[in-house]
Amino acid sequence: MNPRQIAVITGDLVGSTGHPVETVDSAMQSIRSAAATVGGWQTPPRDARFTRFRGDGWQIYLGQPALSLRAAMFVAATLRSGEFGMTTRLSIAIGRAENLGSRDLSDAAGPAFQQSGRELDKMPKTARISLAGTAVTDRDQIIARQMFERTSRWTPQQAEAMALYLHPDNPTLHHLAKMLGISPQAVNYRLGGGGATELRANLQSWEEVMERDLATVRH
Repeated sequence: MNPRQIAVITGDLVGSTGHPVETVDSAMQSIRSAAATVGGWQTPPRDARFTRFRGDGWQIYLGQPALSLRAAMFVAATLRSGEFGMTTRLSIAIGRAENLGSRDLSDAAGPAFQQSGRELDKMPKTARISLAGTAVTDRDQIIARQMFERTSRWTPQQAEAMALYLHPDNPTLHHLAKMLGISPQAVNYRLGGGGATELRANLQSWEEVMERDLATVRH
């Protein structure tokens, strides 16, 4: 049993039935890759245990719940930057886990898993994100919706830059330029259009508050 709070993110692709199976598979592979990256953000790094459900459904977990909103933004950016620009709905639940499953999360159990799946099922078709669970307030839900809404307006080029920019190590423009193979000025242009500076500051502030609030729950 895991005595600490975790975050479970459950999602499904939007409009997947209108795409060929190969496109859906490619999108799911992108999420799998994003999950591997997110796992490396944690201290110590750990497997986010990407698990695919029902064709276009997926689930990951984070041992550091405060990173969950950043992870959701990263998944959205990764998908948005892809060839077909697919999107996903997702539900974040913070809570406890009874177990993390055997080979993957398909047989995991606990309040966090139950609430994440339940909240996704309850979401209106037009909604894109839900945030619930331990230490989560109405304010947090509003913040999550406002920040996530920004992802729907990113161009593929902006999303590509944002995916790199969202790394918790706060990479510099020159580092991003090297990774993207473009000039720092071009990177800055993409990030400016994506609202990067404000988004990073808001994420950092939210994470600090969530870490503090969760610390009072753990003890």
